[in-house]
Amino acid sequence: MNDSEGAPMDAANQPAAAESGNGTAPEGLMRWPDLLNQPIPQPSRTLQVGPDAETDLVDVWLPEGAGLHPTVLMIHGGCWQKEIADRTIMNYAAEALRQEGFAVWNIEYRGVDEEGGGYPGTFLDVARAIDALGERGRSLGLNTNRIVAFGHSAGGHLAVWAAARENLPETSPLYSDDPLHLAGVVNSGGLADLEASAPIADPGCLADIMDQLTGPPSESRADVFSDTSPAALLPVSSKIISVNGAQDRIAPPELGRALTEKVREAGGEADFVNVPVSGHVELIAPGTLAFDIETVALKRLLGPETETAD
Repeated sequence: MNDSEGAPMDAANQPAAAESGNGTAPEGLMRWPDLLNQPIPQPSRTLQVGPDAETDLVDVWLPEGAGLHPTVLMIHGGCWQKEIADRTIMNYAAEALRQEGFAVWNIEYRGVDEEGGGYPGTFLDVARAIDALGERGRSLGLNTNRIVAFGHSAGGHLAVWAAARENLPETSPLYSDDPLHLAGVVNSGGLADLEASAPIADPGCLADIMDQLTGPPSESRADVFSDTSPAALLPVSSKIISVNGAQDRIAPPELGRALTEKVREAGGEADFVNVPVSGHVELIAPGTLAFDIETVALKRLLGPETETAD
């Protein structure tokens, strides 16, 4: 029984319109309705992890059997805008991973189009939900000793940012002296390098909302990317695997390839996978080659299980 349930987005407001102009996709590729018009799975339970009863929410997906379960931190996309998507867009992916034996911690956060969203609110929401996993996950049967993240699109940015929290400057309002460590990140069609992504992604998905997302420059923070863009926070101790669809018009493969090169040049571990005959939707659609590749990547990042239930 769920503690509470989030409703899926109405078909009329599906991400396609905002993320790909007229909502069409090249022939042979999935469109958002192909995924979102399917019956939507529901999580095992929903938790409130902060003061806001509408935003500080995490959906927990628990596999069968006793824990401690290998755990995936999941972060949804939607151009950092709640009007486009909320965490329920990831329900299909979360259920598929649950059936593979993963526990999933699927977080919510304020978009730039919500009161208090943008900088620093969006990032603080993400950080709070992630740290709650470290604090509460074990009691729910989740193995919190080794956690990997799976972030799609804007969520890819936030997932890689979460891995880079260890490098945040102490002067930043986003700084934490003991952030939860991630063993690895699957950056799924992610816009993780904000400066490089802005001229490539649809303007409504990043360039038009960049100032809200990164906040204004100040005397103490002249570079707005210094605490908001993972590319400015390298190297990270987590391995970053960028998976891109070869025909993705929202997050073209060049973004994943370039981020991989930057991570490696900074001394970090990174891999890049360019999935043929795949766009943006396939990356979070169970049953596709792209999703199968990401599932294997998550298993490899987690490694052999080293802990069982007490």
